[in-house]
Amino acid sequence: MNITPPEIVLALDKYIIGQDEAKRSLAIALRNRWRRQQVPSVMREEILPNNIILIGPTGVGKTELARRLARLAGAPFLKVEASKFTEVGYVGRDVESIVRDVLDLSVNMIREEKTQRVQKKAGQLARSRILDLLLGGRANRGEMARTREKLGRQLDAGDLDQRSIEIEVESEPTQLMQVISPLGVEEMGLNLNEILGPMMPKKSVKRRLSVAEALRLLQQEEVAKLIDMDEVIREAIARVEETGIVFIDEIDKIAGEHDGVADVSREGVQRDLLPIIEGTTVPTKYGLVRTDHILFISAGAFHVCKPSDLIPELQGRFPIRVELSNLTREDFKRILVEPKNALIKQYIALMKTEGVELKFTRGAVSEIARIASLVNEHAEDIGARRLHTVMTTLLEDILYDVPSRKVETVRIEKKTVMEKLTHIIEDEDLSRYIL
Repeated sequence: MNITPPEIVLALDKYIIGQDEAKRSLAIALRNRWRRQQVPSVMREEILPNNIILIGPTGVGKTELARRLARLAGAPFLKVEASKFTEVGYVGRDVESIVRDVLDLSVNMIREEKTQRVQKKAGQLARSRILDLLLGGRANRGEMARTREKLGRQLDAGDLDQRSIEIEVESEPTQLMQVISPLGVEEMGLNLNEILGPMMPKKSVKRRLSVAEALRLLQQEEVAKLIDMDEVIREAIARVEETGIVFIDEIDKIAGEHDGVADVSREGVQRDLLPIIEGTTVPTKYGLVRTDHILFISAGAFHVCKPSDLIPELQGRFPIRVELSNLTREDFKRILVEPKNALIKQYIALMKTEGVELKFTRGAVSEIARIASLVNEHAEDIGARRLHTVMTTLLEDILYDVPSRKVETVRIEKKTVMEKLTHIIEDEDLSRYIL
């Protein structure tokens, strides 16, 4: 994707407030992928991605930055928690499942893209099949052409939607057995039909449906026929290998020492993750996948440890380290109103479905930001997520009462916010549970 670093930062600015240093690093990493594709093939294989560690407390935008970057690039994206993985012998997931999961996402992404391309043609083929069924073998050729044209107009207009029709559709394959493999049943996800599918005759069943439902079902069948799944898998593997992004959250939870005590299992997870991040080949149900050029972005708060507590080999695979800043009261004010998916915009949209116009004054926005910042200072600092708890508490009565109240406008002012929330903040024990 040919998009410059400043353009990437501008795109991220639409959803994430602040964290300019992190945005620059991520923009450079994404642009370097495009640059690598322009390099001659001999050198291209030698250029490895500069993986990034994002250091900062919860709620400052680490996950959102990675997710929006992947969406901007149209890249397969997977978020995993490092603490969910364990070395062999401990209860947990195999680290290679990261690659299998991101490939599954890539296959679905490519299939959806191809579905959109063939949807129109599939619709035409399904329409033709419906008309064939409606006409049957009646009438001579001249009459059939005229009748077909007339029925086609009625079908397009929706006049035949409720008419009953009998169609023949392929039956859903029965999962006969699962294949047990060293990779784990849930990881491979194979069944006998996938292995023997091409050799087994397909069964079909007759069903009586409305024309509208039959048209939808036949269109799905035609889409499946028009999409070459072998091509989908090839493209999906290539996209993972060249543009895949994996976000490993809570990487500080597997650092070598916590409270001065070394933990063998944590170090084991790091050593298991190392080959995937360094570059290896992982077997999946779709084929072998190389991880050499997948971009790994890791994140952690690092409250009780530091990145240097990770094993040296893993540190070396994350050469770029960016510290994200804590969010201030001014940041909270901007987060409430500026992003495309701003929280206040979300609540305004929700209220609009009830025919109610929800309005917030500047004073109200400032007071919400002040309270969120204050609670973060005195309780656990959960960053921008605190705004969700404050807004939910503030609007609880309104959200509950609006369907039964005949009001057109609800106005939230600074006074409203203070009346609803001040007593909760002052009661420290209560604020722990509510805010």
